[in-house]
Amino acid sequence: MTDPRIEKMAKVLTRYSLELKKGDLFRIDGGYLTEPLIKAVYKEALLMGANPYTNISFEGLLEIFYKNASDEQLKFVSEIDRISYEKLNANLTLWGDWNTKYLTNVESKKVAVYLGARKDLFNRRLERIAKRELRWCGTLYPTQANAQDAELSLTEFEDFVFNGCLLDKSDPIKEWQKLSNQQANFIKELSKRKQFRVKALDTDLTFKVDGRKWINCDGHMNFPDGEIFTCPVEESVEGHIRYSFPAVYQGKEVEDVRLKFVNGKVTEAKATKGEEYLNSMLNTDQGAKYVGEFSFGNNYGIQKFIKHILFDEKIGGTIHIALGATLPEAGGKNKSGIHWDMVCDLRKGSEIYADGALIYQDGKFLI
Repeated sequence: MTDPRIEKMAKVLTRYSLELKKGDLFRIDGGYLTEPLIKAVYKEALLMGANPYTNISFEGLLEIFYKNASDEQLKFVSEIDRISYEKLNANLTLWGDWNTKYLTNVESKKVAVYLGARKDLFNRRLERIAKRELRWCGTLYPTQANAQDAELSLTEFEDFVFNGCLLDKSDPIKEWQKLSNQQANFIKELSKRKQFRVKALDTDLTFKVDGRKWINCDGHMNFPDGEIFTCPVEESVEGHIRYSFPAVYQGKEVEDVRLKFVNGKVTEAKATKGEEYLNSMLNTDQGAKYVGEFSFGNNYGIQKFIKHILFDEKIGGTIHIALGATLPEAGGKNKSGIHWDMVCDLRKGSEIYADGALIYQDGKFLI
């Protein structure tokens, strides 16, 4: 029997998040474990008059690729990928794994080479998303592997995912619109400020946002959502930060990340676990050592860290500061083959100042 929340989720994704239109060329990307949601979304897309097609992957293929591909193959970028990112009107990415750690032993340098080769394609995709030429959304389908990472049973994890998406509400779209309005009010105040300072445990970081825009993330590009982000002026980031939670990227986990910035650039990077991988990613290209995003997590319905960035970066009372590519809609200029979100918990013993005034304390806005 199909969980009725899956059909409800498909309706919100197609009608609210992606706003599908008649005639849209719409690709659904997902692993085979996400089949129930793929089918539900595919059906809704057809009923709305879109032209959906699927790109279904099998776990283990990427491991085979990284362990057997030559340098030439790592650097190869398919023209099919280039064309699809120019022609697609809408794209949904569904995550859901058998094993979230299956890339742990892949050589870090190979991942860096692959991502570096796709830098132009990755940034072109971000440009189209920023202009809403490509309506993209990513979401998570609950699996046993992700439930284990979260230290929950599958039933508990399903409730965590669906409730975090507000699917427990009678009208989820209305609830997302409420959150959007609340975040819009915060943005009005943040947009008046130019310089920010973040103070927390082993963290004292300053940056400027002159000429940059704050973006309201309200369920259209991530599902669930609940964040406000901007792109700091690249050379303005100064100081140091210690990330509270493990940083997970491309299937690999790095613990206790500590970064030092001078003139916007990472000059020192340390970790108690995965330091070699951290530095390999920082050497992907010139832009990888600069900040591409600063964001407030505002979804207070999400309070548990589960080692999946879709949820972790939205935890109410946190910030995340991403290394690498900026998000063009905020006015950022940094280009990179990576965009690595790292989350810092501010729910206790933290302060954020804007133009010298205290605006945020212990995980909550004061404005």
